[in-house]
Amino acid sequence: MFGEVLRHFREAALLTQEALARQIPCDRSHVARVEAGTRVPQDTFAKACDELLGTGGVLARLWARIDWYPQVEHPDWFRRRAEMDEVAVSLREYQERVMPGLLQTADYAQSLFSLLVSGEELKERVRARLSRQQRFLAEGGPLYIVVLDESCLRNMIGSPAVMRDQCAHLLNVGRRPNIRIQVAPASRLGLFRPSGSMSLIKLPDGHDWVYSESLDRGHFNDDPALFARHSHTYDVLRADALSAPQSADLIHETMERYAHHGRELADLDQEQLQRRQRRQLHRNSPRLPRNRPRPRQQEP
Repeated sequence: MFGEVLRHFREAALLTQEALARQIPCDRSHVARVEAGTRVPQDTFAKACDELLGTGGVLARLWARIDWYPQVEHPDWFRRRAEMDEVAVSLREYQERVMPGLLQTADYAQSLFSLLVSGEELKERVRARLSRQQRFLAEGGPLYIVVLDESCLRNMIGSPAVMRDQCAHLLNVGRRPNIRIQVAPASRLGLFRPSGSMSLIKLPDGHDWVYSESLDRGHFNDDPALFARHSHTYDVLRADALSAPQSADLIHETMERYAHHGRELADLDQEQLQRRQRRQLHRNSPRLPRNRPRPRQQEP
């Protein structure tokens, strides 16, 4: 339904999918998949389309009324964490190496999960991951503060285009009143970083939990002394990390580098294609005999 309404307004505005994608901005394939009903859009996508197409807010209102994930299955070991996300009053996270699940784009999540699974299981895992984000991205969502180790930005998942869109997504959601994104730069000496990614979760009953993950299981601890120690470490790290505006500048610079890298790869692919075509043309061209000079006879 959302895709059909979007297509209606886009065609009424005499815009192609590519033209709309350039103005959002995003990849043309993203617009195509949203219109085809195979990709769940973010509400920021809906609002951007409303503004560009002059819909009067129709798409944003429609987005808010659709149950995008009526049935999802989380892995057994993660289900408890997902249930906490559904009711959490606030969430503070530190993440290293990869983007936190609550901030991943669909393409980033798919690229990440495709290293482990495929087919229907891959689709289900991506849907389950994105379903957790809706509450935090909705109007009046719970407080969400995340400190990203710079490695999250540097480790390329999928492709330069996937990383470029992921950085753009960070910039978009970081403007929300309930979300703050800060980066702990690799070059800053003296930063005391936790030994691994962790989440500090506050529930409506005032209960505090520390959550961390190993390879295939989640770890929960509600010991007040442990929570206080990790909370202190987190608060000091956040104070010493880049501010949210400074972090946005770094994310934007990283996004531009991925965009430039993507253009370089595209130019290289085009050059290699042209070389292959020239070689193929040369192989298929008719071979004409060449007149070779006869060896001169030596005089006696």
